[in-house]
Amino acid sequence: MLQSLAGSSCVRLVEQHRSAWCFALLVLGYLLYLVFGAVVFSSVELPYEDLLRQELGKLKQRFLEEHACLSEQQLEQFLMRVLEASNYGVSVLSNASGNWNWDFTSSLFFASTVLSTTGYGHTVPLSDGGKAFCIIYSVIGIPFTLLFLTAVVQRIIVYVTRRPVLYFHIRWGFSKQLVAIIHAMVLGFITVSCFFLIPAAIFSVLEDDWNFLESFYFCFISLSTIGLGDYVPGEGYNQKFRELYKIGITCYLLMGLIAMLVVLETFCELHELKKFRKLFYVKKDKEEDQVHIMEHDQLSFSSISDQAASMKDDQKANEPFVNSQSPTSNDSSLNN
Repeated sequence: MLQSLAGSSCVRLVEQHRSAWCFALLVLGYLLYLVFGAVVFSSVELPYEDLLRQELGKLKQRFLEEHACLSEQQLEQFLMRVLEASNYGVSVLSNASGNWNWDFTSSLFFASTVLSTTGYGHTVPLSDGGKAFCIIYSVIGIPFTLLFLTAVVQRIIVYVTRRPVLYFHIRWGFSKQLVAIIHAMVLGFITVSCFFLIPAAIFSVLEDDWNFLESFYFCFISLSTIGLGDYVPGEGYNQKFRELYKIGITCYLLMGLIAMLVVLETFCELHELKKFRKLFYVKKDKEEDQVHIMEHDQLSFSSISDQAASMKDDQKANEPFVNSQSPTSNDSSLNN
């Protein structure tokens, strides 16, 4: 008896705080996912880093042996200055001297990466004025970009997602949820093909040092706005039509970002995902919901009554042959 009562009380406790338990599991799962990623990255990349460090140490030692007139301190100062300039996108290599980082097309590409929060980091402002302007430009431009993307996606998704789903649901009688799932899968496949697979193949041809995997990696890192900056197109030596190429990449990033947002919004509108997301949300109190409903009803009723009264007044004003005299005056005239 006591065990059944304890079990039922535990079940009621879990049901009452179901959202909190789901949220705790979500936090725990996210932390475990972070730890899992750290373990995998560390185990995969640490050996390559160790090999690269050993190779650089051997090259440095060989260079000092071949150039005895140069001290290690002088070499360290030179390398430090070279690395500092490289962090600002300026290279001392002879094959990179022809590419400017702040011509118009490069600046346009930089502005698009800043506003889209991609931020490759291969080019950064050098002057204090440029850094200050970048802050002001980003504070205004990033919300402006979010507003722009939201408006564009809101209009596109009507024609790309909602109307096709309703068409197949009403015209052919299919289940709306089934049509929405199939449509989302088809739209995702088309987006991956048009903005990942095909551009990756193009980049692997246009960029001399990129293979298909590296090109696909750049497309994913860019359109997901991660922007690591280890692969940036158009930075190679003797790049043909570099200005036009940079403008094309800028257009590709904007259109690809819009396509990604459309796909994400399409998947977020699926009924199954909505139910899954609600597991982790805080439920509103019934009293608050009733207050909102009453306020909404009062506003709606008052607005309806006001509209009806105004419509009656307009009808009376527009009616022809309306006698403006009062009933009392009419009665007195009849009596006379």
